[in-house]
Amino acid sequence: MNERYAEHKRYLNRLKARKPKKLDEAFEQLHEEVFDDMDCLTCANCCKTTSPIFTDADIERIARHLRLRPVDLIAKYLHMDEDRHYVLNTSPCTFLGYDNYCSIYEVRPKACREYPHTDRRRMHQILDLTLANTQVCPAVAEIVERLQKVIPA
Repeated sequence: MNERYAEHKRYLNRLKARKPKKLDEAFEQLHEEVFDDMDCLTCANCCKTTSPIFTDADIERIARHLRLRPVDLIAKYLHMDEDRHYVLNTSPCTFLGYDNYCSIYEVRPKACREYPHTDRRRMHQILDLTLANTQVCPAVAEIVERLQKVIPA
């Protein structure tokens, strides 16, 4: 997806080594700017290609919303991955509609609510995740492109 992946990788690795003081603030500002112009419903690539981790709290909340027992939600939609996290059985997400709307949006997993993680604190700790997300989310790729102009490495 992102033809500038190698460049982004070099840049983010340099940032990780330097830990710039204003990195969090720059990410937060760029996150706001990019997502003011981005309509995630036109893409939904995150929902089409990746699976969030479902915590116990997520499973309880979603099961209650769907009027299922947590064990039945797990049996129907989830499996445990090699890291012992619950993830979706299939991709695209079972809860993604044809119109790119999420049928459980109001109770979606914490990982979905926080995605793409570009407005967090201590961003230098998750720059590898940010790089991976440039391959999934065009907004993350754009944030990294703009970041290169704001914080040279």
